[in-house]
Amino acid sequence: MGRVSQAQAEENRRRVVETASRLFREQGTHVSVADLMKAAGLTHGGFYKQFASKEALVDEATAHAFDELTQLRNDGLEQHAGQRDAAQQALIDTYLSIEHRDSAADGCPAAALATDIAREPGDREARRVYTEGVSDFVEWLATEDQDGIARLCTMLGALVLARATQGSPLSEEILTAARAALTATS
Repeated sequence: MGRVSQAQAEENRRRVVETASRLFREQGTHVSVADLMKAAGLTHGGFYKQFASKEALVDEATAHAFDELTQLRNDGLEQHAGQRDAAQQALIDTYLSIEHRDSAADGCPAAALATDIAREPGDREARRVYTEGVSDFVEWLATEDQDGIARLCTMLGALVLARATQGSPLSEEILTAARAALTATS
């Protein structure tokens, strides 16, 4: 079997990082390398040509997930003509939606990766990236009247609880209550 070109190798790496980012948010970072590579449409043996370890991939996939969140916020600002309050409210509405509850793979990395990252040693790159991503999100959510930490805690807590109670009426009630609480104090 011939060697792949540098461009193909870069494309394969990108595909693995994107696939890992989605799978880790959906299933947790315990997903096996074999399952991850299969989902990416690549062979298991190719993994170690691209990454030094699974931990290195967790680091990179975490950064990728937070980059997607930053892009979502930037797109919201652009869509709302730079009106931060309107962009924040639209993001809150989307965040606390049934669609977001049901789409962990494409959802917020702060909610989806929290328990896995909490188990990582404090000196790991994934923890640093996660902490920085949460800090940026908090800063973006802050308003003159509201603390960004309280807003994120409300959003993240509601999303996690809604996912855990999915299939019961309580799940939607949690999302509705959190949206109302954040709207009432906006």
